[in-house]
Formats: sequence, C-alpha cells, structure tokens
Amino acid sequence: MKKLTPFLIGCVLLFGAAACDDTARTTRTAPAPGEVGEVPAAPEREAAREDAQSAVRREQLDADIRAREERNLAAGGDITDRTAEDLASEVRSKLEANIPDGVLTVDATEEGTVTVSGTVNNQDELSKIEPLAQEINGVNDVIVNAVVAPPQG
Repeated sequence: MKKLTPFLIGCVLLFGAAACDDTARTTRTAPAPGEVGEVPAAPEREAAREDAQSAVRREQLDADIRAREERNLAAGGDITDRTAEDLASEVRSKLEANIPDGVLTVDATEEGTVTVSGTVNNQDELSKIEPLAQEINGVNDVIVNAVVAPPQG
C-alpha cells in the first residue's frame, strides 16, 4: 500500500497535467497563441460582452487576481515571481474584464513576457491591451499580435 499510493498520486498528477490546456483565453473560441483566428459573429460577441460586463463576472475576475496574489505571498513568493500560467491567466482575466468583446489568447513566459493574440472590435480596444497587461505584477514586456476586426453579421 505504501508503494501504491505514491504511484497512484503520481499518475493522477501526470494525466491531470497532460489534460490541461495552459493557454489562457478570453473566450472558448479564441485562437491558438500567435494566430489571429476568425472574426466571431455579432451574436457571439454580444453574448461574451454581456457576460464579461456583468457585475458578478467583474467581481469574480477581480477576486481571482487578488486570490492569486495572496496565495503567492502566503507561499513566501515575491508578488512579481509568478509562473507563466499564473501570469497568463491573470492577464486574461484583466483583459476579459476590460475588453469584454475581444476574442483574445494570452501566452506568457517565466521571464514576464506576455503575448496577446486574437481580435478586438476597434482601435481603442487594441490600444488598451498593453497598458492593461502591464498592470499585472510580474509582466515585464507585452507583445500585441491582436488585430482590429469589426463584428460580422
């Protein structure tokens, strides 16, 4: 039994990690990192906007960012010392809350470089990406590969 338990735990962790997609996306239809992707139809964008702009969703996103920062500090880590996955997820949350109709994918590195790909509705939203991402502790550089693509339909 003593040998079986660590083996089972290891298998669960291994298969659980393999099943996870560590790319942070603002919507389930966001493109793969580095790709622009297709422009979603107007009804899809409207549904995403309504969800992201709801008070409940904004509170969830803000609470998510605060909880990560508190966990990192409680674990003895520096607030700027984050894993790439945490960094990408926090930036995704920030972008989702502030650019609700964007279809964005966020990828990050351990060194704090964040790459944002996908589409937004207008130039104003595109220009918000970099400053919003820079607000997250641990982000050192932002590469914006997103493009303006007005909704279709």
